[in-house]
Amino acid sequence: MLLALDAGNTNITIGAFSGEKLAGRWRLRTIKEQTADEWGILMRNLFSLSSLDLAAVDGVIISSVVPAVDQPLEAMSERYFHRQPVFVNHTTNLGIRIRYDNPREVGADRLANSVAGFHKYGGPCVVVDLGTTINFDIVGREGDFLGGLLCPGIGMSISGLFGQTARLPMVDFREPEKLIGSNTVGSMTSGLYYGFVGMIDGILERITQELGQDTQAVATGGQGNVIVKSSRFAKIYDQDLTLEGLRLIWERNKAV
Repeated sequence: MLLALDAGNTNITIGAFSGEKLAGRWRLRTIKEQTADEWGILMRNLFSLSSLDLAAVDGVIISSVVPAVDQPLEAMSERYFHRQPVFVNHTTNLGIRIRYDNPREVGADRLANSVAGFHKYGGPCVVVDLGTTINFDIVGREGDFLGGLLCPGIGMSISGLFGQTARLPMVDFREPEKLIGSNTVGSMTSGLYYGFVGMIDGILERITQELGQDTQAVATGGQGNVIVKSSRFAKIYDQDLTLEGLRLIWERNKAV
């Protein structure tokens, strides 16, 4: 069994693969102060609740954009699973070429998304990952990671509206009941939703014009399922794309 961990700024997504099957999936808050033992106890409890065998884990792979959690996760892997984890970075054998000015700058999650996006949907492909930030990761026709765009995330905008104004409430990100809001919450909900849909579609339209009309656009991340309901370009939602990318990278590197 493979344990795959995607440590982002807000959440850490955890997947347990039995072969190619995702046997367990969990999402926890990314807590920078958490110790290796605290992570280990959480993992043990998650496996127990899902009736999965902790001892069956024979590999651990991690993509992390939060350096503070790297050492605790590494120690957790060694102490509780007796495995040295593989940390994905620009030097990992990915099966795709990185055409970034400085490959060191590319987040491990973006690399995993690109690997899975190209493997599952071919190229050209754009992965729109809606997390703390909104990342557009672009893979060319021949499997080159070309780069992308990084935009402020939905949560940032909601927090900004709430924190920087005196009378606007905190709202959820969801599809509004109608375009024109007739109250403050409705107006904010509609503005956030259609504002982000419009931004994403505007960027995808420009990318498609540059790469070709056969460009595939796939959404992943927390709010991706909400965005695809109204997007003109991102019609595919792949919830586990990052975890799948980690599995593919593990399969390529496990014998090395």
